[in-house]
Amino acid sequence: MKVKSAVLRVSGASAPYAESKPIKIETLELDSPERGEVLIQIKAASLCHSDLSVINGSRPRPLPMALGHEASGVVVEVGEGVNDLEPGDHIVCVFVPSCGHCVPCKEGRPALCEPGAEANTAGTLIGGGIRLHTNDEDVNHHVGVSAFSEYAVVSRNSLIKVAKDIPFEKLALFGCAVITGVGAVVNTADIKLGSTVAVVGLGGVGLSALIGSVSAGASRIVAVDISETKLKQAKELGATDTFNSKDPDVVKLIREATGGGLDYVFETAGVVPAMEVAYGITKRGGTTVTTGLPHPQHHFSFPYVGLTAEERTLKGSYVGSCVPDRDIPNFIDLFKLGRLPVDKLVADVISLDEINEGFDKLAKGDSSRILIKF
Repeated sequence: MKVKSAVLRVSGASAPYAESKPIKIETLELDSPERGEVLIQIKAASLCHSDLSVINGSRPRPLPMALGHEASGVVVEVGEGVNDLEPGDHIVCVFVPSCGHCVPCKEGRPALCEPGAEANTAGTLIGGGIRLHTNDEDVNHHVGVSAFSEYAVVSRNSLIKVAKDIPFEKLALFGCAVITGVGAVVNTADIKLGSTVAVVGLGGVGLSALIGSVSAGASRIVAVDISETKLKQAKELGATDTFNSKDPDVVKLIREATGGGLDYVFETAGVVPAMEVAYGITKRGGTTVTTGLPHPQHHFSFPYVGLTAEERTLKGSYVGSCVPDRDIPNFIDLFKLGRLPVDKLVADVISLDEINEGFDKLAKGDSSRILIKF
């Protein structure tokens, strides 16, 4: 079938993207689903910094590539061997497919699925196939989803079936921002009731970590960002303190205000200066968690002695250390109860044709989540 899709052919284009237009809306040929695959109609998809990092070249991926990974939709057709989904089912896409058989999957850590990681790096579905083409040329899949398209063929392993009583534009956020941010709080860090928390970087993931900390019972939540707009939003979502990280003394100010730092600090921006702030405001005996995905050549250094002498913990969190089949339905239930107000993360709704302008807004730093509604 023919589908409209947002395709990136060259990374590293200069901003503003509204002028350089690195993303082209193209008509592609989409194959039918093969064994273990599903054809879905995309209903809503969010713009995420993980997409932006492919566009600007900080996260290299094979090109051309049909972008997009945080999305919701409806099942149209199932391939052979898919017996637990049927046309009309509502789904949320997950950007790390889980094979269920490798060592991390058997250990209950599907975010670290080895075949899934290999496929995502190669630009294929987890089975190794590519289902998008144009003029006899393959177009690579973005982390097995390619959600900035009218329709997509994805592995069954990339889909979570969800209830039909939540609007698609709200469901989309659960596929990346929510599971990454909330998951980092409740899974990776496993914060305790009454803990003190800081979140450095207030994009969709950071704000999700913030509302996750509120829901988990943090007693003090410090929000840190360079954008006053986002700091104001963080306050509305439950932050007790806000600090602008443009201040060269921000680490000193936060440590003084909190009596030596916070129990748990979450770095979600994926840049070294943010990580330096996060580690600097973590208290003795505290835990620093990063969800950031910086350029692979970027390095972070810290005083080695403090790791031992201060009993520090430094942890990475990918996909919020989530088990998506378990966590996404649970997080949706918390949303229904009003305890995870993720709908407040959406700053703007655009059309597919406005995608370059949308990424300009995201890159500027004042918008947490920008949604494409199909």
